[in-house]
Amino acid sequence: MLQDSFNQPLTKLKIFSLKGVQMKTFHITWLTFFVCFFAWFGVAPLMPLISEQLHLSKAQKGNIGIAAVSATIIARLIIGKLCDTWGPRKTYTTLLVLCSIPVMFIGLSNSYVSFLLFRLAIGVIGASFVLTQYHTSVMFAPNIKGTANAVAGGWGNTGGGATQIMMPLIAAGMVALGWVSKEDSWRLAMVIPGVMLLVMAFLYYRYTQDTPAGNFEDIPRDPAQKKENSFLLAAKDYRTWVLTIAYAACFGVEITVDNYAASFFHDDFKASLIMAGLLASIFGWLNVFARAMGGIVSDKVGRRFGFSGKINLLTALLILEGIGIIWFAMAGALALAIFLMFFFGLCLKMANGATYSIVPFINPKAIGSVAGIVGAGGNIGAMAIGFLFKALPYNQAFLYLGFGVLGIGMVVLAFRLMSKEETVEKVEIETIAVRA
Repeated sequence: MLQDSFNQPLTKLKIFSLKGVQMKTFHITWLTFFVCFFAWFGVAPLMPLISEQLHLSKAQKGNIGIAAVSATIIARLIIGKLCDTWGPRKTYTTLLVLCSIPVMFIGLSNSYVSFLLFRLAIGVIGASFVLTQYHTSVMFAPNIKGTANAVAGGWGNTGGGATQIMMPLIAAGMVALGWVSKEDSWRLAMVIPGVMLLVMAFLYYRYTQDTPAGNFEDIPRDPAQKKENSFLLAAKDYRTWVLTIAYAACFGVEITVDNYAASFFHDDFKASLIMAGLLASIFGWLNVFARAMGGIVSDKVGRRFGFSGKINLLTALLILEGIGIIWFAMAGALALAIFLMFFFGLCLKMANGATYSIVPFINPKAIGSVAGIVGAGGNIGAMAIGFLFKALPYNQAFLYLGFGVLGIGMVVLAFRLMSKEETVEKVEIETIAVRA
């Protein structure tokens, strides 16, 4: 059995500890992902201001929402491969520095086309999720990977809730201080998350390392493993693609809601800019506990029932999520809409955690590539959903979305991920005998 030590994956998640490179890396990783998510969706709660100043149509806003998630698809595939070959420390640092540029300079946009291009470039930062899940996976032993991944991902995703509250307040504060007009406040406000990315780039490079045993360039690696194409190893396993579909139905929906929730409450329920952001933030703040809950429950189910139990749990969460979205779409009152958003959001975020509790076990030799493909699936889902929201009124789009998620839940149930490997991997989970 693996033992907790300075150069081995941890068998326990010591939330309140900064002792050892494993826990130090864990906390820096989730905090960095929080900042990335904050920057990624920083303009979302400011869209009413931006739309008015740039005279954006509903179709153009739909294209912008699609752009925000589409670049992430390719980026996640590339980043996943780089994790396996270059290491998460250098890869994350580079990503943070590069993405800080479009975040800080999106305020220079003066037309629909220029804003669209900046939003597309900012979307690359969504690949930070793959790095977060990869780095957490190699720092923890198999018995706790799902929980660690879910907590790191969930706490990081709360950046989507924080930005819904903070960015309107930052913009309003700059206006109150007389630094900028209300119409241009969003331009200066976006400099803040860009600077935050640069700060995290320094901290990540300085205080983390690739594995508990050291950085990739400092530790001996199996020459045969270096020659293996980790992307092909991940891509030829059908279980990778089943998880990809599942993630499209949970995380794909999550970033769609992050993109449109504030506008939905502002346009359909006539909430003020700050109130709409506050209501939308409820969905994001669920990540404080909900994604972690999904990973924790999935780990417990996996130890008792194997991966078949994990898939049953994931299926149930997706089905409940779909039902909740359908009811949300039909809610005529604001209070009911808020409650139903909480309900389907809880199921959705638990499904996120349950999905990535499975990812590290698909192929230990290609963790980064599996994480990248599955993560890209979330953004493919979000891009497809974006076309739905572009073409239809928000409430009707949510209705069709709910039925789509319900259908995907049935598909995942039909494709049991485990077959002949189930017995072997259940033993690995229970004895924590596989290497990270």
